[in-house]
Amino acid sequence: MKRILVPTDFSKTSIIALEVACEIAKKGGAEVIALHVVEEAGSDSFRVTGEVVPSNFEDRLYTLKLLEKAKKQLEKLVMDPKFASIKLDGELRLGNPFHGMNAIITEQKVDLVVMGTRGLSRLQEMIIGSNTEKVVRHSKVPVLSVHRKPAKVNFKNIVYATAMSKDEEKFSKVVKAAQDMYNAKIHLVRINTPGDFQRDRVAKDYMEKFAKKLGLKNYTVNIYNDITEEEGIIYFAESINADLIAMATHGRTGFAHVLAGSIAEEVVSHAKRPVLTFVTKK
Repeated sequence: MKRILVPTDFSKTSIIALEVACEIAKKGGAEVIALHVVEEAGSDSFRVTGEVVPSNFEDRLYTLKLLEKAKKQLEKLVMDPKFASIKLDGELRLGNPFHGMNAIITEQKVDLVVMGTRGLSRLQEMIIGSNTEKVVRHSKVPVLSVHRKPAKVNFKNIVYATAMSKDEEKFSKVVKAAQDMYNAKIHLVRINTPGDFQRDRVAKDYMEKFAKKLGLKNYTVNIYNDITEEEGIIYFAESINADLIAMATHGRTGFAHVLAGSIAEEVVSHAKRPVLTFVTKK
């Protein structure tokens, strides 16, 4: 892992994400990019770079003031002494935050995105949604979502919530890399729900074969019963005091997402511990 991207709006939540990213970078010898994107006033453009062409003089003046303020905030953040032990660069862009982030992931060959999540309530999710969830659904690289800063960034116990899909092979390499970095134990878990139930003997046998196929080592196999998969993942992680939840998502969009929802996005929104996600092949 060489580069970690942290989108920031200078809020407490995004600073926590940056602190976690810097701890990971220190452990893995990576560099960190703090990205802030200013949305252009009065424009629906998705531009990330290029000339500013606002709709009128007032919009242009307002946008320039935002850029000036953001530049100072970003410089102050990058120069903070607490980040002195790692290579931290600031990146200021103009345009749409989501598209700006995707562009820099490609340009800088980013390996990991670390984002803060505010843990939205059900009502907030319905009204304003979550930018973090959007990233989780579309990102081309793994995303680590952080709700609050852990007492210690030391992922010794990793819950790997799996659907045992053949598409998870690439994600399993990400999980194993995290395991190697922290000398961690992986806890494979399948959630039994009323609508998707398997006998323990059958499920555990299948999970053992799945683990061997992926080449997992130092792991446990677990079955957990709950009403929904997302609640089961969160409560199982709490029951073993896990440091990290890892899970793949199929990144459904549009009507398919409305019908099926996303277990990963639900876990990201409501888990109190860090969640590592990756979009597998659809």
